[in-house]
Amino acid sequence: MSISATTPDNAIPRALSPWLTFLFAAACGLVAANLYYGQPLAGPISADLGFTPAATGLIVTLTQIGYGLGLLLIVPLGDLTENRRLVLLLISVSALALIGAALSSTPAMFLTASLSIGLASVAVQVLVPFAANMAPDATRGQVVGNVMSGLLCGIMLARPFASFLAEASSWHMVYYITAALMIVLAIILRANLPVRVPKTKLGYGELLASMAHLALTSRVLQRRALYQAGMFGAFSLFWTTTPLLLASPAFGLTQNGIALFALAGASGAIASPIAGRLADRGMTKVASTIAMLLGMASFLISHFADDGSLTALILLTVAAITLDFGVTTNLVCGQRAIYGLNPEHRSRLNGLFMATFFTGGAIGSALGGWAYATGGWSMTAWIGFAFPALAFLLFLTERRER
Repeated sequence: MSISATTPDNAIPRALSPWLTFLFAAACGLVAANLYYGQPLAGPISADLGFTPAATGLIVTLTQIGYGLGLLLIVPLGDLTENRRLVLLLISVSALALIGAALSSTPAMFLTASLSIGLASVAVQVLVPFAANMAPDATRGQVVGNVMSGLLCGIMLARPFASFLAEASSWHMVYYITAALMIVLAIILRANLPVRVPKTKLGYGELLASMAHLALTSRVLQRRALYQAGMFGAFSLFWTTTPLLLASPAFGLTQNGIALFALAGASGAIASPIAGRLADRGMTKVASTIAMLLGMASFLISHFADDGSLTALILLTVAAITLDFGVTTNLVCGQRAIYGLNPEHRSRLNGLFMATFFTGGAIGSALGGWAYATGGWSMTAWIGFAFPALAFLLFLTERRER
């Protein structure tokens, strides 16, 4: 199936076919997964390449830094350059960076590859507004929800996939296989994605300057980004610290056991299309309220799950699913809201939205590690509860304003 038509920015969008919607979702999942393979592999990579203990954290941090830079410097190009070409270029760079990681023999080589993987993985955040631009207003939330379900599956399945494959072969093989997947994906996308040419005629410098204006003037963007920063901060805190809890003497789970636990989180992707449909029906406030309450509830549940018993493990699994449902629902509602603003600004709005809540996630990860080392799981759970609670308090001020 090949689509050769050009889709100008001001064209009236038609409903995406099920095949193309699936392709967008699959592409987002496969590319987003590249950001997370290094997390469960940090130990083997560090030992093999001779990282110092202090430098091991850079294996994940450099990828995150690259992604953050890409959100601000590359994603806005979706409003300026032809979208299919930009996506294919980024995915090609991803393949080269993954091959570079697999071939690395020194820490410097691997960290350079990690930074490049993060930069190129922002192809995801070009694809999501690309799909939103192709969808009619009436079903845009549904389309975004379906595409985001693929992205979230990729995020949640990346860690167990990397763990299982590395144990069966080596960490090098994880990167070789994922590089091959990127090459195949680029070929399929080239044959199926339409050509979309934005109307924006700004220069690159003007494009970046316009982002500051959007950040300062768009209340919808400001609020939805801060709500999701709170939710994603909770998400990052939970998934940074639960492996530590599960590997502790209380639970004593192996890496494979922790990987299986992570699979439970993938069920949160089910919430994406549901949230999209609710947003399309004008129920964004209701869905957001439920999402933030689920975020708070998940940590109240997990607060009683630290004694290593089977009941505690079940409660922790329920908390993981509940949290992921809440985070996913709020994310889709946020994207549906900002994509309802000026179509010509969607990539810039998306870059700002993602960069803001990504910062929340980084804060959550950092606080989670500190809290677990300082006060154990009890302190960690209360700090995790505070993230969605603060987002909800801010959300309530919006309700009063209206």
